[in-house]
Amino acid sequence: MQQPLPLRSTTVEIDQLDRLVDTVETVFHGKREVVRLALSALLARGHILFEDVPGVGKTTLARALAAALGLGFRRIQFTSDLLPSDVVGVTIYNPRTGQFETRPGPIFTNIALADEINRAPPRTQSGLLEAMQEGRVTIDDATHELPKPFLVMATQNPLEHHGTYPLPESQLDRFLMRLTIGYPGEEAERRILEESAGAADPIDEISPVLDHDQILALQALVDDVHVEPSLLDYAMEVARATRDEPRLRMGVSPRGAIALFRAARAHALVDGRRYLVPDDVRRLVIPCLAHRVLPAATSAATAEAHEESAALLEEIVADIPVPV
Repeated sequence: MQQPLPLRSTTVEIDQLDRLVDTVETVFHGKREVVRLALSALLARGHILFEDVPGVGKTTLARALAAALGLGFRRIQFTSDLLPSDVVGVTIYNPRTGQFETRPGPIFTNIALADEINRAPPRTQSGLLEAMQEGRVTIDDATHELPKPFLVMATQNPLEHHGTYPLPESQLDRFLMRLTIGYPGEEAERRILEESAGAADPIDEISPVLDHDQILALQALVDDVHVEPSLLDYAMEVARATRDEPRLRMGVSPRGAIALFRAARAHALVDGRRYLVPDDVRRLVIPCLAHRVLPAATSAATAEAHEESAALLEEIVADIPVPV
């Protein structure tokens, strides 16, 4: 029986995901796996927290991804005096028309870069995280839907804590992934330095690989990725093992297990498959779960605690039999 046209079109789009990663890599050098994970988060309708030192390319990645997808992009610099209305928008009175008008904030875009999110006070952080969770914002008494697709890429510096408001565990849990870019390799840094001498911005040369409707179709396709029951049990076993681990004060919640499962299915699509394999789950355990657990010897979700969590998760995964 012949497949319907939309399904054939989506298959072509899956093939284009690899080309999209290649396109982003033309300006974001040497970190292909980070690009693939960021794309997986977008397809899974999740959001990303980058915990990294300044200057390693977080803004470049966000801009390049938006350009390659043909999506809108806005950067929001979080500061200690930033108000929720500076993010979501405000209603003002127009004396010329005698009407109240809504002025949307920078959150009304497809890809929003929340730079140094931990420098804003908790009230402003909560306004952003509500938008991430609900996909809409409330300005005064009116509710406004955010554009789709919608991806927040937030950043925070793991070394500088002066004048910051650390994200509590309940807010960290709203991020699908927590990623680190790290320093580039020698060859990648050479290319970065060579390109920095040019007057033109290489991101301006990027042409969209996918259109808006294709991206939404791929997000919908994540739910159709085939999963064997044994792989579902495998993901559940990983989550449950964190709750029984005595070295962890806090294990993975059901929402964390859902995040791992959904991100793994999206990763399968990015890998060009419409079925899940054990490596999809194993690859996403650290990005999706390390910020959702808390080692017993720590009292806050610091960068050191995250590293310890990642090491414990690697041990837990290594002890769980992989389904065949």
